[in-house]
Amino acid sequence: MKIALLHYSSPPIVGGVESVLAHHARLMANAGHEVTILAGRGEVFDARIKVRVLPRLDSRHPEVMEVKGFLDAGKRTPAFEKLREEIKRELLAELEGCDVLIAHNVASLHKNLALTAALHEAYKTPGFPRLILWHHDPAWTTPRYRRELHEGYPWDLLRTHWDGVTQVVVSELRKRELAELLGVSDGSIRVIPNGVDIQAFYKLEPQTIAFIERLKLLEADPLFLLPVRLTPRKNIELALRVLAELRRDFPKAMLLVTGPEGPHNPANEAYKKKLFALRDELQLQGAAHFLAEVTPAFMPDAVIADFYRIADALLFPSQEEGFGIPIIEAAFSRMPVFCADIPVLRELGGEDVTYFAPDANPLEAAKQVEVRLKAESTSRWARRAKRGYAWEQIYSHHIAPLIEEVHQ
Repeated sequence: MKIALLHYSSPPIVGGVESVLAHHARLMANAGHEVTILAGRGEVFDARIKVRVLPRLDSRHPEVMEVKGFLDAGKRTPAFEKLREEIKRELLAELEGCDVLIAHNVASLHKNLALTAALHEAYKTPGFPRLILWHHDPAWTTPRYRRELHEGYPWDLLRTHWDGVTQVVVSELRKRELAELLGVSDGSIRVIPNGVDIQAFYKLEPQTIAFIERLKLLEADPLFLLPVRLTPRKNIELALRVLAELRRDFPKAMLLVTGPEGPHNPANEAYKKKLFALRDELQLQGAAHFLAEVTPAFMPDAVIADFYRIADALLFPSQEEGFGIPIIEAAFSRMPVFCADIPVLRELGGEDVTYFAPDANPLEAAKQVEVRLKAESTSRWARRAKRGYAWEQIYSHHIAPLIEEVHQ
């Protein structure tokens, strides 16, 4: 599908909308779409994404600023009409053959009303792409802009519902504001939030990203980490049984076991098969992940550290430990720790971790985990944020379905 994104400017120009534009473009390119950005300023930032610079789209172009000066004073001049027609001609030429156009803030702000007016005329032309108006900052609901807005055309284009377009806002607040402004129902406006690039924010390794995508780890709520080798003393079967109990109240809970079987005891291979069989018996396929199943490769420390960044809690049911590095790593990662009540782990964790007996009833241990997870507001918010505000999740759950629906 050919998709165009429209804004006054694009990266490397720094700005909130410019950042969102870049993330959207990359995600669409990742999904196999042919993506073009139309902007007044900007440069190519990804070889897969075309950037067409049309200077008159820029809010700071000399002609635009001259026209804006009169418009802010309530005067529409012949220069406005001329600029509108020039921009309209450029848009129609650039968008020929395009399937979907997503215009960011063009129908929201008065930074370039000639562009707004040009788009409003152009989108009615036969063969024009399906139009999505993406609103970040509506001018008419922002008090500081009121002196620059006036009754009538073209200012009213920013508070008029454009027939046949799809309206998108970035928050429930903006949805309420826009619905009242346009005189339409809330149900006719979609909310698609902005997000965070988890790979960049956490500086994740490419190998980690591949695991996240393959195992759908960002969909976990919560994601428990168990960074151990597959040996009987690690008591991994208890972790599986606890997970099974937790999934009654946390149906999206997942467990990630990072290690291969222990290298020094041939019996560990049989233990691994036992764990896989137990996982199947407990119907935890797709919820209990063993990296030993995914790759035989050694897992670098950097990748293990990444898992601490994306996980929500450490679940560590070992029957025997000489020390207990994982609960220290969890502390550095500021994640809750749920571990076996054995002397060395209590020595390390003191009163700051949650303990259960190595032979605990799985249901009772699960209840301890549940009580703490529900009590910790920071942990709850972190889980919600990762699940709902990572760009990959936003794209798959919101943007991709929107594009498909609009294109039908």
